[in-house]
Amino acid sequence: MFFYAQVMAELLGTYILMFVGLGSVLISYKQPLTIVGIAVAWGLVVMVMIYTFGHISGGHFNPAVTIASAVSCKFPWRHVPKYIGVQLLASTLAALTLSVLFHGQESIGDTLTLYKSPTTTFEALTWEFIISFILMLTVCGVATDHRAVRYSNFHSQLLKQINELSGVAVGAAILFNCLIAGWFCRPITGASMNPARSIGPAIVSGNYSNIWVYIVAPILGTTAAGFIYSFLRLPLAKTSESTTKSI
Repeated sequence: MFFYAQVMAELLGTYILMFVGLGSVLISYKQPLTIVGIAVAWGLVVMVMIYTFGHISGGHFNPAVTIASAVSCKFPWRHVPKYIGVQLLASTLAALTLSVLFHGQESIGDTLTLYKSPTTTFEALTWEFIISFILMLTVCGVATDHRAVRYSNFHSQLLKQINELSGVAVGAAILFNCLIAGWFCRPITGASMNPARSIGPAIVSGNYSNIWVYIVAPILGTTAAGFIYSFLRLPLAKTSESTTKSI
């Protein structure tokens, strides 16, 4: 039964994330929020959803994060299809909801992640790879490294404080990634970092232009970050030893 609660948490968390994030883009066409306002909206809603549902489902809300977590052995592969399924469903429902609410005002097509000349496909792939890499590296550092609880009381308290700030850190990573590659920084990519974020609006609008870039690059970027962070983790025994000596 708990797994169904996890799936429901992913569905609700992803829906609210997309509703607020995509909604901020649509609203900006009527009352300009600037790129900073949109980036803050995305960062804050990610932070809030992590604190709301992270302890239930892990707070993925992103197929690329789910796949990277499975590849790095932090998440069961058997649950991957269900998580990705509800993430895509939630994103599509959020885009559909906004298309109804903004009918006659703005098209959901305005929320598509697109890139235009002079940005090339290779550059778009590189941008999305890098910002997805940054996102996943942050997730690994603040939300998945639990081995430090065994090091000492000091490190246990430190890790507890870090985990309490995980939502802030991940939200901040989303925020500055949006600032450097965001929607209003055309012709850059729109700062997707999340296949669900791009696929939902694409399904509702019927525009799948370059959608593969926003699927492939985030998955490669998050997976690479997961692998690299696994190498950055110090072996438990050695870390315990060095910690004892330094004290």
